[in-house]
Amino acid sequence: MTSNIKTDKELTIDNCQLSIKEDMNIVIVGHVDHGKSTIIGRLLADTGSLPKGKLEHVKETCRKNSKPFEYAFLLDALKEEQAQGITIDIARCFFKTKKRNYIILDSPGHIEFLKNMITGASRAEAALLVIDASEGIRENSRRHGYMLSMLGIKQVTVLINKMDLINYDLDVYKKVAYNFSKFLKKIDMNVTSFIPVSGLKGDNIAFSSKNMDWYKGKTVLEMLDNFKTGRKLTDKPFRMPVQGVYKFTKDGDTRRIIAGTVMSGKLKVGDEVIFYPSGKKSKVKSIEAFNKDKQIMSEAGSATGFTLEEQIYITRGEVASILNEQKPRITSRIRTNIFWLGKEPMIKNKKYYFKLGTAKVSVKLEKIISVMNSSTLEHKNKEKIEKYEVAECILKLDRAIAFDLTQDIVQMSRFVLVDDYKISGGGIICEDLEDKETWVRDKVLIRDNKWEKSWISPMERAEIYNQTPALILITGTKKEDKKSIAKALEKKLVKDGKIAYFLGIGNLLYGVDADKRNEIENNKVESLRKLAEVAKIILDAGLILIVTATELSQADLNIIKTAISSENIETIWIGERVTTDIKYNLLIPSTYKLEGAAAKIKVLLQDKGIIFKPW
Repeated sequence: MTSNIKTDKELTIDNCQLSIKEDMNIVIVGHVDHGKSTIIGRLLADTGSLPKGKLEHVKETCRKNSKPFEYAFLLDALKEEQAQGITIDIARCFFKTKKRNYIILDSPGHIEFLKNMITGASRAEAALLVIDASEGIRENSRRHGYMLSMLGIKQVTVLINKMDLINYDLDVYKKVAYNFSKFLKKIDMNVTSFIPVSGLKGDNIAFSSKNMDWYKGKTVLEMLDNFKTGRKLTDKPFRMPVQGVYKFTKDGDTRRIIAGTVMSGKLKVGDEVIFYPSGKKSKVKSIEAFNKDKQIMSEAGSATGFTLEEQIYITRGEVASILNEQKPRITSRIRTNIFWLGKEPMIKNKKYYFKLGTAKVSVKLEKIISVMNSSTLEHKNKEKIEKYEVAECILKLDRAIAFDLTQDIVQMSRFVLVDDYKISGGGIICEDLEDKETWVRDKVLIRDNKWEKSWISPMERAEIYNQTPALILITGTKKEDKKSIAKALEKKLVKDGKIAYFLGIGNLLYGVDADKRNEIENNKVESLRKLAEVAKIILDAGLILIVTATELSQADLNIIKTAISSENIETIWIGERVTTDIKYNLLIPSTYKLEGAAAKIKVLLQDKGIIFKPW
């Protein structure tokens, strides 16, 4: 069975002129059993957006089962078919009017709402909030209202539903609208309109109600068509979170396709793209699409892939942008508004996971600025965030990510928080804050912009040298003989025909930095940055660089990683006990002899694909 709705932009003939319908994403929220599904079913039916015969089929099924027909059953039937792989296009475009195709993001509960709304998979520009006239305002009505406000959705219409159950009483409608308006004003949310409706009877959904001649406003469909699409996502700076990099080998295919969904902007062949937070850049060689001819352009909303003229190492979670367009924000500290839904409260110093776009990093709650009950709007000074509370707080990510603020590109600002493998909260980023690597990151971006590239690509060097460039950091307490292990590793690799070099910190202090030795000796952060810059040059030449340092911390490692792509760094801790918080790749007890330690590190390099591993 197929739908009569076109899933792509629809072409219609009007007075012999070709026109393209625009799309709009809307979300429908409300308390349980207040009639969301019934209203969606009614919108599908009254706009002729159902698959042919579906309405009659569901009505007949209800008759055979001696069950009264409800429009909510239409949605259930479509979801069941969708799960079986039938009428999948209904999931993309629920209904249409003469003006638009509407994509509904149904939200049956809090967790589902967060999944749909905050992850960025949806781009809701407007919302319908449903309240049962007979039951009145409930906690979830207020919570959903606050979530819409927090997520930056400005166009909201409140549907006061089930008016048929209260005999279309004007006074009840006025009372609900007045009380909810008072609540919304407290959260600085301006509702577009209140509409009295009956999803069951169809009053004021697609057609004006004869039962409520006292209401002179727009129907739901008229109000939806009156919503503005705002600045088109295609007009905003290009953003594509990298989902993955795919390589093909069949029939000599050597393409490396960087794939993802374009969140905003446009991408054309020949554009110079830059990936954040790494700062790597290259030109677009081709734009690829599944089962389609090669494209010349890709734009917001499309799943796409592209190849680069110069191959660079890109990982999942980076964000592709276009050079010279507005760049995203980059930091590991952010001020946020969070809506918490976890069973256990969110507390400081506990590790959670933060997901935005395709990026997933560990995160800790650094500071709670204020906490508010999303239903009562009561403010409290607290040291933890309880279920259903909203908090303004500062989060500290394990590493820097790329994002945008809500006022710039809202889809690149919404995130979810995971606790114990469950989505337990979400929110928006309000401000990017300085972290310990901000000043290093700024210098790196300037450096990369001025970097003179060789005519020999990194891949060509790797093929010629039969190795991947890498920085091997050997650290541990002061008493451990790290330098001897480093030199033993260097000797072993060189004997194997590899191009490796041991760099002592003293080589820098008494050489490149001789004029500022005293200043740098007393500034560990700057000495690490200088080391990273020298390492960057050596790695660019295709070498394996071995460096030793005493008791490196994770903060120290982050500074080095900011200057050098993290995929090129392997960290080895020497000693039985790790005395810092560093995340190491290999631990070697001090009982190992030099040759044994060097051999163990060599195996690590083979496992990581840095050097050839024999069969």
